[in-house]
Amino acid sequence: MRILTVCGLGQGTSLILRMNVESVLKNIGVTAEVENSDVSTALCEKADLIITNKELAENLANSPIPILIVKNYFDKDEIQNALVSYFKKSE
Repeated sequence: MRILTVCGLGQGTSLILRMNVESVLKNIGVTAEVENSDVSTALCEKADLIITNKELAENLANSPIPILIVKNYFDKDEIQNALVSYFKKSE
């Protein structure tokens, strides 16, 4: 599985989100390649899931890749709840 974490420029907050997603995935026992990206690049990438905030998700609305929205990139509990819900729906 390949996951993209997305922010406006693909450097700051998407990197923080990536590190938190990697930590959560490890805790829930899911193996995935996680990369951070900016919005424009994310539209061209091949991935299984995009994780971003509501505002940036609107810019990705035409993407065929499922989008998981989180409000706080620093909140590991929120990220974990979102990922667990996503994986349960995918089963």
